[in-house]
Amino acid sequence: MDTPSPQPDLNRNRLPTLFEVLSRQTLAPVDLFSFYIYMRDQQRSVDYLDFWLDVSQHMSLCRHYVRELRRSVLVETPDLEKTGSKRSSYVLDHMGEVNDPSGPSANLSADERIKDQNLSAYLRQDNGTSNHSPQSSLDSNQSRLRGSGDRYRGNGERPPRPSFMSRNSPTRTDSNSPAHTVARADIRASAEKILYTYLLPGSEREITLPQGIVQDITASIEEEGRDDPEVFDTAKDYTFQAMERDAFPGFLRSKALGNLVPPSAFLRLVIGLVGMFGAFWAGFACILLDEPKHIRCWLILPFTIGVYSLSSQQYSIDPVLALAGLSEYTFMNWSHIKEPYIRKLMNRRALMVLLFTVLIGVCLIVLFIFVPGHRL
Repeated sequence: MDTPSPQPDLNRNRLPTLFEVLSRQTLAPVDLFSFYIYMRDQQRSVDYLDFWLDVSQHMSLCRHYVRELRRSVLVETPDLEKTGSKRSSYVLDHMGEVNDPSGPSANLSADERIKDQNLSAYLRQDNGTSNHSPQSSLDSNQSRLRGSGDRYRGNGERPPRPSFMSRNSPTRTDSNSPAHTVARADIRASAEKILYTYLLPGSEREITLPQGIVQDITASIEEEGRDDPEVFDTAKDYTFQAMERDAFPGFLRSKALGNLVPPSAFLRLVIGLVGMFGAFWAGFACILLDEPKHIRCWLILPFTIGVYSLSSQQYSIDPVLALAGLSEYTFMNWSHIKEPYIRKLMNRRALMVLLFTVLIGVCLIVLFIFVPGHRL
C-alpha cells in the first residue's frame, strides 16, 4: 500500500524546526520547496541538501527492497509463517511502516533506531547472497527503468525528484504490483552513486565533510562491499547539524520575518534612493522658488515611494504584499503564505513597517509643504 503523506501541523504556534521542514510537516513559505530554493539561490550550498535527500531516498529504497523481498518469499512459500525459519521476514515484521527519517539518528526513538539497525544488519547479511528479489529474471536495466521513483536510472541520469521541489512527498508505488520491484543491484548502485557524486575528492558535487567520515564510507562501500543505510549515518547526521547551524536560521529570517528575496530588496533600494533624491530635489526647489502649498502637495508622491521602498528594503518585507498573504520565493514569483503562524507573524511585522513608513513620510511631507519659502 502507498505510504501516507506527512500532514502539516496547522496548530503550531511557533517557528518550525529543520526536522519539521524536512519531514514535510510545514506549509509555504517555510516548506521543503522554499528551503531548497533558499539553499540553491541564497546559501549556495544546495549540494548538502541534495546529499541528505539522496541518503534518505537510499534508506527508503532499502526498506522497499526488504518489504518486497519478504512479500515475494511469502507468495512463493505460503507455509513459511508456519515453519520455524523466518530469516527473510523477521526484519520486516519488526520494521513497521516505511517512514523516511527526516532528522539525525539521535532524534529517532529507541524503537525506530532498533528497526534501522535490524534493517542494516539484514542487508549486510544478505549482501552478495540474495538473488531471489521479485521479478529477478527481468533485465537489470529494465528493472531500473520501471522501478520506483526513488531509484536512479540505469544510464546514470538522476530522475526528477519531486520530494524537494514540491511540497508533496515522494511518489510511492504500490509494491503489490510485480512491475515495481527493487533489485539488490539497485541498492548497490544507489550507494555508489552517493559516494561518487558527493564524497570522493574531485567528485561532481563534492561536499565538505571531515576526512575521517569520508574515508570510513569509502572503505565500507569499496572494500567491505557494504551498501546498507548505516554506512551514511554519520555523514547524514553531520550534514543535518551543519544545515541546522549555518543555513536554517537565515532561512527563517528570510521567510518567516520577510517576504522579499535579495534581488527584490536591492531593486527597492534603488527605487527608494531615486525617489528620495527626486523628493528632496523637488522639495528644496519649491522652497527656494517660494511655490504655493498646492504645488508642493505633489511632493507626497516621491516621498511616499522613496520611504516605502527604503523601508521595504531595510526590513526585507513589502508590507502591502505581506498583508495580501504573498511571499516571494524567486525574483518576481510569489506564493501564498499558508503556514498559519507565519501568516500572523508576517501581518504584525507588515503593520509595524507600514506604520513606520507612514510616520516618516508624513513628517517629511509636512516639513517641506509648510516650511516658509524664500525666493532667491
